[in-house]
Amino acid sequence: MIESGLYAYLQESTLDILILSDDTQAQKAKEISQLLHYEAFVLNDFRAKRGDDLRSYREEIQNNLAILRQYYQCKEQKILLTPFSAVLYPLPKPSLLQEIFLEVGQEINLKSFCSQLLAYGYEFVEIIESAGEVSVRGDIIDIYPPAHSFAYRLSFFDQELESIRSFDLQTQLCSKEEIPHLYIPAAFLSLTHEEYEYLQLEIQQSEFESLSHDLASLGFWHLKNEWTEYIFQGKKILLSTEAQQEIQTEITLLPPHLKQEKEILQMLSTKPFIVQKEGFTDFKIPAGIGALESFLQIHANKKIHIIARNETIFRHYKLLNSPYNLIYAPLHINFLTPTEVFISLNTTPQKRKIRKSSLILDEMKVGDYVVHKDYGIALFSGISQEKVLGALRDFIVLSYEGEDRLLLPVENLNYIDRYIAEKGSLPAIDRLGSGSFLAMKEKVKKRLLEIAEEIVALAAKRELIAGEKFNTSLEEIFLFQADSGFEYTPDQQETIADIFTDISSGRVMDRLLSGDVGFGKTEIAMNAIFVSVMSGFQAAILAPTTLLVLQHFHTLQERFSKYNIKVVRLDRFLSTKEKNSVLKLLESGEAHIVIGTHALLGVKFKKLGLIVIDEEHKFGVKQKEKIKQLSQNLHTLSMSATPIPRTLNQALSNIKSLSTLTTPPKKRQGVRTFVREYNENLIKECIQRELRRGGQIFYIHNNIATIQDIAQDLNDLIKGIKIGILHSKVDAKQSEDIMLEFAEGKIHILLSTSIVESGIHLPNANTIIVDGSDHFGIADLHQLRGRVGRGNVEGFCYFLISNKDHLTLEAKKRLLALESHSSLGSGSILAYQDLEIRGGGNLLGEAQSGHIKNIGYALYLRMLEEAIYSFTSEKSIEERGVDLKLSVSGFLSAELISSDRLRLDLYRRLSLCEELSDILAIELEISDRFGQPDRYTKQFLELITIKVLAKKLQIKMIVNYQQKITIFYLDDSKHQIEANSRDEDDLLQAILEYLRKKINL
Repeated sequence: MIESGLYAYLQESTLDILILSDDTQAQKAKEISQLLHYEAFVLNDFRAKRGDDLRSYREEIQNNLAILRQYYQCKEQKILLTPFSAVLYPLPKPSLLQEIFLEVGQEINLKSFCSQLLAYGYEFVEIIESAGEVSVRGDIIDIYPPAHSFAYRLSFFDQELESIRSFDLQTQLCSKEEIPHLYIPAAFLSLTHEEYEYLQLEIQQSEFESLSHDLASLGFWHLKNEWTEYIFQGKKILLSTEAQQEIQTEITLLPPHLKQEKEILQMLSTKPFIVQKEGFTDFKIPAGIGALESFLQIHANKKIHIIARNETIFRHYKLLNSPYNLIYAPLHINFLTPTEVFISLNTTPQKRKIRKSSLILDEMKVGDYVVHKDYGIALFSGISQEKVLGALRDFIVLSYEGEDRLLLPVENLNYIDRYIAEKGSLPAIDRLGSGSFLAMKEKVKKRLLEIAEEIVALAAKRELIAGEKFNTSLEEIFLFQADSGFEYTPDQQETIADIFTDISSGRVMDRLLSGDVGFGKTEIAMNAIFVSVMSGFQAAILAPTTLLVLQHFHTLQERFSKYNIKVVRLDRFLSTKEKNSVLKLLESGEAHIVIGTHALLGVKFKKLGLIVIDEEHKFGVKQKEKIKQLSQNLHTLSMSATPIPRTLNQALSNIKSLSTLTTPPKKRQGVRTFVREYNENLIKECIQRELRRGGQIFYIHNNIATIQDIAQDLNDLIKGIKIGILHSKVDAKQSEDIMLEFAEGKIHILLSTSIVESGIHLPNANTIIVDGSDHFGIADLHQLRGRVGRGNVEGFCYFLISNKDHLTLEAKKRLLALESHSSLGSGSILAYQDLEIRGGGNLLGEAQSGHIKNIGYALYLRMLEEAIYSFTSEKSIEERGVDLKLSVSGFLSAELISSDRLRLDLYRRLSLCEELSDILAIELEISDRFGQPDRYTKQFLELITIKVLAKKLQIKMIVNYQQKITIFYLDDSKHQIEANSRDEDDLLQAILEYLRKKINL
């Protein structure tokens, strides 16, 4: 009752600070305050405790400091709305919340400006992805100020600020519109250089545990007393009743060492709280125009205020000429008083999501394993500039066995991929010139051609089979969809439409649906099942584990019960009598839907029309054969929680229907991530906190030999907890029983190696502890973190390390990136790519794991794509290069693009260009992000243009000797041309003129 209660209070009294329980209450309170002409400022919830590493709270801290700055600057009647957690610690005074003013034409010393940004808490990076980051590239500076909707690009000419433009985080390209001036707030606090140095020294000497002792991690805990104050000191405070209850609970949960925090909470708990007055109450707006009219008639004796954001809404409800007080405002409040009614007709707008950069920095690091398509597995040894034919060019250095090196021209970077295989697979480096890799590749190719032929033949066979026509235009379908209780994402809507087209076409459907757990695959399957049953057919869901069967069974029972649709299950937990009963119901047609394990294979149905297969790759070889036979003449929907690579998706889409869900549910929360050294007190505290909120915990320990010791340690640490242990040596039946107990809440902690089940939905398990996290790859850590935070509850992830001083630089960088961003930018995209590639491998089953280990997932899937295209398309996609042996210097200049990683990323993208428009887009991007290309960069872009045109003309090599140029074609013919001179400009011009003329450009 926060709306009516606060309205009643503010009618009679003034208020400085209102302490609330959550964001929803805060939003309602803000709108009531605005209605009564207060300037309202809302602080974010801040659940960190003194000493915590604050990287994972970075967004909340930045937002709260921005709100505080606005609050202090406001001179009107104002109110601060806050959860108690945000005011539990002293906050910075106004003097530490200043802004930098910039305007076009201003003279700025760049060195001093960068030094000031460092003191203001900005993090210097190569590509900006998050608020509080800055990227400096010569006379171009990108900056993303906290609490701003955009990142900005500042271009300088010497020391003059020449232009300010916003840019798109996803493309990293600027808008054309110039901005005359800009206020830049601090990313942390507006410290002087001396204050920054003082704080850095305090942080370095801090006793608090943190992977990184820096401003973002620990700065907040070491502010001088004279810099801060408790915001409620000397202010008039009021609490909501819910906030008062939460404070009382929190006092009992605080660890003993947080005495000061406990005192503050006890003081706050004594403050007055909102008392609900008689006749004041909140209500939900009645749906529909007729219901609204009836409601208004009931309260006709009161003064009625109706709120809408624009005239269109009032017109829709036929209220423009009504006697009511119409208020034009974007408010969402509905409450009654003894004399008034306030009704809002506005709908809640969706929160705008900030899109991360779509540019993926190539994460190849010196020492990483890579695979060359012709020469096999090598170590990546960096970029090297070499003089060849009298010209300077950049090369990728690949190290092979026996100290052999291969210099790969950067324009052919598309010939190599990062080596990815199963966890723990370390490859053998190949020997140059031995021919063994090509022989192995030929063997794999032969097998892949067999697989591709089988896939194509099966698809062609299915195409000829007439399928049952389902009725997809039933009115009940819309009622069934409304029952879901949520709005379908665009992905879901599109996939359902595609499935309905398939099952009503008269052809047998064969569709693969890919999407992460919790992204709505089951909801889509239920739409297909509903149509199947309403069209007079039965439907079956086949799942690899009993746990998945039970999960689907409970979901379907709940959704289908009101339609008199009988749902049954068939798994090992049924008695013989129960199984026989289910089999009879299926044979007679009395059961409409069945969910089961492989026990379903061989069951007799009266009229089966649809089969849904969940995680098919987890079934055994014999079971897959039976599934293939069963589904041959039936509409089939396969579901997978691992993504399919985009390119393989395109190849397969010629022969198979594919759908992908990429949009997470609206209520999905982020996962708060911490990297900490192993500490028993920390483990005890985070487990107890999860148990106190009624949740469960995953504990990942990737060593079977010592996993029992960890179980004993946990039992000694926290008495009375039940622990389930899971690893590869636990048999399948026992593993399933343990997971089932965990899903039913009978086990508090699931202690497991990294094999923890990835296809199931466990919304009550929202804390995960990963022991020895520095020994995992980024994709594995990203996937493990994805086990929690799947419901509407915030997830917590603790990446534990044994000794932070012994971490490699790369492991530290990886862990810090995961800690800083619960949904990473390029890091999570890379992790997702790794999972995509493994998902592609899953399509073919474990029998192929030996081949995959020998050549890596990426090359394996590239070859599979080629094999599929060889059966489905006249056009071959086999990688074919153009050898450019020209005495022309061309490379992306290190003076223009100083970062090796950024240059490597651009080289990779340029090597993949197939059209001139692709090259032009990257050239414009280089100009935008780094400044005008110099001579060598321009010449390299022209070399890439030559490569693209030559490939279209079936040219395999272009060579020059002085000004004489020879062009060799794939059919072994050749052609000679002559440049005006042997100058590099003339050579490039002569080749480009010839190629453009040949291709009619």
